Amino acid sequence: MLILKNRFQGDWLAKGIDFVITNIVSSANLGMELDLFYIAQKIKEIEYEPEQFPGAILKFKDPKASLLLFKNGKVVCVGCKDEETIVKTLDKTVKLLKPYAKKILSNKKPTFVVTNIVASADLKMPLDLFAIAYKVKDVEYEPEQFPGAILKFKEPRVSMLLFKNGKVICAGATTKKQIKDTLVKAKAILSKYTNKS
Repeated sequence: MLILKNRFQGDWLAKGIDFVITNIVSSANLGMELDLFYIAQKIKEIEYEPEQFPGAILKFKDPKASLLLFKNGKVVCVGCKDEETIVKTLDKTVKLLKPYAKKILSNKKPTFVVTNIVASADLKMPLDLFAIAYKVKDVEYEPEQFPGAILKFKEPRVSMLLFKNGKVICAGATTKKQIKDTLVKAKAILSKYTNKS
């Protein structure tokens, strides 16, 4: 299994863009049916308010992660920064919930799918967000509502939050290669609109 590190070195810095993963969203199936009312009463780390949301929320302090639990055993895991932590979190979840499961459907270790990686980076150049919003297509910028501009890529389907100081937040990628490719592409497009002042 490929393990994602928080910071990528070597080849990933070929173009001089370093990035840090701040959150990985993943989904998995625990292989058990859950009675969310019952487990919420038994496990103090679980919050369940069905009138607001059909899933229960399980929060861990170590590793620092949260899971959305559904009665069919499907889960969405957020807050992890690498794949090792996702594996640990899922193992801990299975161990915690198994004694309270309504029905065990599978004893296999759950596998997960990464659905979104959020990463931050510094393009190391000040950006003229007004010029970018005016000249670059697929950019939204409403400074009276939010200080950053949003640049959307269709391939890969990734959005990037741009700030004047050159810092960016990348969301929507599902692999580290997509993050790297998007950052390289963004730098090439945005380098024409650096703020010289």
